[in-house]
Amino acid sequence: MTRAPDLTGTLTARARRALETLAPGYFAFVMATGIISVGLDLERVPLLSAALAAVCLAAWAVLVVLTLLRLALEPARVREDFADPRRAFGFFTVVAGTNVLGVRLAADGHTGWTAALLAVAFGCWLVLGYVVPWTAVLGHTTRPVVAAANGTWFIWVVASQSVAVATATVQPVLAPGWRGGLALLAVVSWAVGIFLYAAAGVFVALRMMLFDLRPVDLDPPYWVAMGACAITVLAGARILEMADAPMVLATRGLVGGLSVVFWAFATWLIPPLVAAGWWRHRRHGVPLGYDASLWSIVFPLGMYAVAGIYLGRADRLPVVGVVGTVELWVALAAWVVVGVAMAVNLWRTVGRAPRQPGGRRPPRPSDAGARR
Repeated sequence: MTRAPDLTGTLTARARRALETLAPGYFAFVMATGIISVGLDLERVPLLSAALAAVCLAAWAVLVVLTLLRLALEPARVREDFADPRRAFGFFTVVAGTNVLGVRLAADGHTGWTAALLAVAFGCWLVLGYVVPWTAVLGHTTRPVVAAANGTWFIWVVASQSVAVATATVQPVLAPGWRGGLALLAVVSWAVGIFLYAAAGVFVALRMMLFDLRPVDLDPPYWVAMGACAITVLAGARILEMADAPMVLATRGLVGGLSVVFWAFATWLIPPLVAAGWWRHRRHGVPLGYDASLWSIVFPLGMYAVAGIYLGRADRLPVVGVVGTVELWVALAAWVVVGVAMAVNLWRTVGRAPRQPGGRRPPRPSDAGARR
């Protein structure tokens, strides 16, 4: 009797394993790429900005297809992710990534696509905003759930503020009849994001103070705490630029003042986050390898840069704008490093067939058939 060939090393099998373990927060790559492209466009680096915009669009399309495939082929794993308070909030990167792409397209004049993507993202934001807290927190059987709180919880804030940013982007260019309603949506989602930031901050702080915090627990998503502040600043700056509407006129002073406060807090958070990374990797020797969560560092860096550039222009704060410009190049350098690491990781885990003991690659199906 002929033994069936071992096909676990085939490209299809490796791709299926990668699909099964796809992180819910992988749209953070779209977020990071898109926001750095926006910053480069603001700083008038058109070729590099266009190249990153193309990468952002392609990555968004690929991840949408992969997410739908995972939902169809691996529903049990998706349900597990929704029930895991450590991973479930990563699904909000779908909302933020879609809106960041839409904002970047608006910079090239494609506001129709921005509005369409906003509609999709808004629907996802509403659904996930009720589903994720229920499945991952309220419906979780293990108590206390706060023990599982981590930096990914701030992604809910980022998603809310991304709705505000995209809405404020399209509001001035759409027909006047739409402007009042869009202004209301922008301000409401911005305000909701602020309250969510306070809630997430309390939960994460309680987790850090009441439960053991090992070096491996202080992972890259904690940088989203800073990124959530930064996108709150950007949303506020965009609201200040919206066409006049009753909601805009009523809140313009409040939005402008709070935007400066959030920028100051985001700036204050950077040194502790850098120190935490040093403590984690240098002091305690946690290996620094590629993980999808590293994009949770790149995005906040890029968002802080763009927020500073916008706030500096909207509120006439040139120092803030200069800080944002410098930070943009730091974010771009981080994107390159993490991007190379991601490409190497994809090649090792999906593109390259694993070797058998003794240095031999597993037989291909055609080879096995020829031997039979």
